[in-house]
Amino acid sequence: MSKIFFVLGKSCSGKDTIFQYLKENKALQLKTVVGYTTRPMREGEKEGVEYHFVSPEKLQEMKESGKVIECRDYSTVHGIWSYFTADDGQIDLGKEDYLYIGTLESYNAMVKFYGRDVVVPLYIEVENGERLERAVKRERQQKEPKYAELCRRFLADEKDFSPENIEKAGIIRRYKNDNLKQCIDEIVETIMKV
Repeated sequence: MSKIFFVLGKSCSGKDTIFQYLKENKALQLKTVVGYTTRPMREGEKEGVEYHFVSPEKLQEMKESGKVIECRDYSTVHGIWSYFTADDGQIDLGKEDYLYIGTLESYNAMVKFYGRDVVVPLYIEVENGERLERAVKRERQQKEPKYAELCRRFLADEKDFSPENIEKAGIIRRYKNDNLKQCIDEIVETIMKV
């Protein structure tokens, strides 16, 4: 049976870098699944690569047609931003293994939709001080840094990824990203075993 390898972790834990490496690793032969968001595109992002960027109206239309697997709404300093996963034909479990990136909430919804035997968590961890330094450095590179939003995300992650929530999700294995190469090697080893 095909698997969905699900990369998750707090913001600035290195998820995107690890996801990109796994995506480009030809030996793994993982097909990526692109999520959706109503937030504005960040500098350097491309439609259909990091996300499908859609309007709130398009999200509502997809909800009404039963295409939304899960949706998370965040009240940001710029208004409501939604992130969601859609049953849009990207996943065919009879054909390939997949790679997806998301939050703990979206992981739980994918497990509910596809089953625990299909969705494999790849939970990335980084020490909080290091994570905060990375977040500030990344935000500084934006044309218009949004530090208030960075702080909101950082604090929200503490609640969303609490030890109780991780345990409740059934996530046992954690991949510490204090050495990127070692972290990636451990994840690749897990994927190859599964």
